[in-house]
Amino acid sequence: MQHLRFADADDTDQRAALRDIIRACAPLMQVFAQARDLDLPDWWIVSGAIYNQVWNHLTGKPDLFGVKDIDLFYFDPDTSYASEDRVIRQATTHFDSPVPIEIRNQARVHLWYKDHFGQDYDPLTKTTDGVDNFACKTHAVGMRLNKDDSFEVYAPFGLHDIFSFRLTPHTKRDNRATHLVKGKRQTALWPELTFVPWPD
Repeated sequence: MQHLRFADADDTDQRAALRDIIRACAPLMQVFAQARDLDLPDWWIVSGAIYNQVWNHLTGKPDLFGVKDIDLFYFDPDTSYASEDRVIRQATTHFDSPVPIEIRNQARVHLWYKDHFGQDYDPLTKTTDGVDNFACKTHAVGMRLNKDDSFEVYAPFGLHDIFSFRLTPHTKRDNRATHLVKGKRQTALWPELTFVPWPD
């Protein structure tokens, strides 16, 4: 059960392990450095590229296995589509990445969320508010690289679920369907995972 070797570690040790694992992934580190150079307001790389890479590292899979895209969140009070589109177009030539970079201004999420998901979404006040709303507590993680090459880590529910290979639902919003879809995909790619069903 070597893949669970950090499951019972304390938060400090888990955060250190997370930083070491991400630093060991050269293509992901390059994206972090390029995101830092882009210097978007309140930027964070979040979710899949981080926890997937932890699972890859601990199970001996290749770097970025199963990573469909790298989510880059930022927060710009200019909520116009044109402003976000300019950032997205700039990123197409800025990043050199083996997987697509998915960029979203978290200040705009409430403008399109209901049309896309069928429910209201309160306006956010900062980027990490978006992480707080993820359908799975396991997925709620963000990192950014500082100018001194240190990492900031945002994990509102801690890192135990990631290192325990456990997909735990977050019931703050009605995200049952999203939790199920993501769980089916991820357990197929990482059979070591335990899927915790949405509560009735």
